[in-house]
Amino acid sequence: MAVYDGLPPPLRRWLAGALLPWSAASALRLWRRTLAETGSEAAALDRLAIAEARLVARDAARIWGAGHPMAGGAVQPVAG
Repeated sequence: MAVYDGLPPPLRRWLAGALLPWSAASALRLWRRTLAETGSEAAALDRLAIAEARLVARDAARIWGAGHPMAGGAVQPVAG
């Protein structure tokens, strides 16, 4: 829990609403990598959302079939 408490507030807020049970370490790795590449918190949040949508789409299709509403992989980015 100490690792989670030390996360940047925007990342903690995103994790609180995430569909999947991300580990603090893996979310922080992706966050830092995106910040290093772009310097943008919005881009980091978008990348997390995209990664999560891909994982959910893959799992939904595998578990419930390609016709499941989440199997399409529609991504809703945070930034405009």
